[in-house]
Amino acid sequence: MQSTLRNIGHYLYALPFAVFGLFHFMNAGSMAGMVPLPGGVFWVYFTGVALIAAAVSFVIGKKVRLAGTLLGIMLIIFVLSIHLPGTIGADNPQAMQMSMTSLLKDLALAGAAFYIAGSTTEENA
Repeated sequence: MQSTLRNIGHYLYALPFAVFGLFHFMNAGSMAGMVPLPGGVFWVYFTGVALIAAAVSFVIGKKVRLAGTLLGIMLIIFVLSIHLPGTIGADNPQAMQMSMTSLLKDLALAGAAFYIAGSTTEENA
């Protein structure tokens, strides 16, 4: 039963990341402005590939520890480089609340990614 629940959890966790990855390809131009680095569109596509790769890893059960670790790191980078500045620099309470919501969402998802990476057994690491 525990293995079944873990698999269901991996599938449910992977699904939004696959969709987020697809969104990066569908909306690269509009997302590029949020990237705090030169070459914004490249980084949007790169991030999209990374999100889809992590989702695939969780679903097929291969390189789960690596995928969880890298996904967690990427989400923490988003928190620090995109969401935190957006929260601090918000010019009205609604903008601050939206940025804070994204910050907390990505922080929670990073925690879950690290948990998955840390609790993955050697057989599917």
